Amino acid sequence: MFWASYLLAALAIILAWPAPIALSRASWPARAPFTAMVLWQSIALAGGLSMIGAMLVWGLEPLGDNLVSASAGFFTILLDDESAQTLGVVHVFAISAATLLFAHLLFTLALTFIRIRRQRRRHRDMLTLLSSPAADQPSTLVINHPAPVAYCLPGGARSVTVMSDGLMDLLSRAELDAVLTHENAHLHQRHHLLLWAFAAWRSALPWLPTSQLAQRAVSELIEMLADDEALRHVDEPTLVRAIAIVGSGALPSSPDALDDPLAETGRSGGAVRADVTGGTADVQSTAHRLRRLLTPLPPLSRLQQGAALSAAGLLLVLPPALLVAPELLG
Repeated sequence: MFWASYLLAALAIILAWPAPIALSRASWPARAPFTAMVLWQSIALAGGLSMIGAMLVWGLEPLGDNLVSASAGFFTILLDDESAQTLGVVHVFAISAATLLFAHLLFTLALTFIRIRRQRRRHRDMLTLLSSPAADQPSTLVINHPAPVAYCLPGGARSVTVMSDGLMDLLSRAELDAVLTHENAHLHQRHHLLLWAFAAWRSALPWLPTSQLAQRAVSELIEMLADDEALRHVDEPTLVRAIAIVGSGALPSSPDALDDPLAETGRSGGAVRADVTGGTADVQSTAHRLRRLLTPLPPLSRLQQGAALSAAGLLLVLPPALLVAPELLG
């Protein structure tokens, strides 16, 4: 267990700093956004598990040769009200820190979910007053606004796509179809769940710079995934024109919209996406997506995608393996 705790700590450091920075600076995610998304999720999950596991395994080390026997010894101390003198102050602190971090992550995840649900409910109530159903598009609402605005509002069976009449006046029928397909892709592929998880990660660990990097990268990747879905229905020039037009729209003025890290509160093509702090995605993300469409790169080969997915799988397997079988290393 001694070596397992140090290996978990080393893995946690790698996944908290150099790995996310390297991935955020890499150019290949634009060639395989789905694969990159899987890798980002594995980094986040493995990083959190490694942080908690390193402290837990090191704290329980005096009680057994592996996590199972050590945990049994720890619960014996708790249930029999025995003295924790066997552990020592430092090991008790490590166990307490692991427990608190785990509880903090779960609490932040739940709190973020509740806050977003509340904000979306208010947003939906506002739309009831300020919008009208689109004449020829199901689950689509139209608001009276001169700027080109489009976003989706997740809500299960009540999910809707919202557009401004200014946007509808500027786009051709084909370009409007591209916008609607893009927004519907966000809803059908459940992108809001990914954003919820990464928004909670950033909110729980705001002192970790890579949590912000991850949220921005994931926001950009889901836009690329939605673009790829739109390309299955419209040609590339049409999608590029739609992105350029909606990317010129004004930022939304609703503070509730800007507070929701999961709702797209702006342009569909250049989607302005609010984050935890109320900031919005910068123009650089839109530029990356346009460059990706105008100067397409070849997709990753099967070997390259397999290597990336294998790395993601290894990251998910390694921390649990070190947790449940540390005696192999000690």
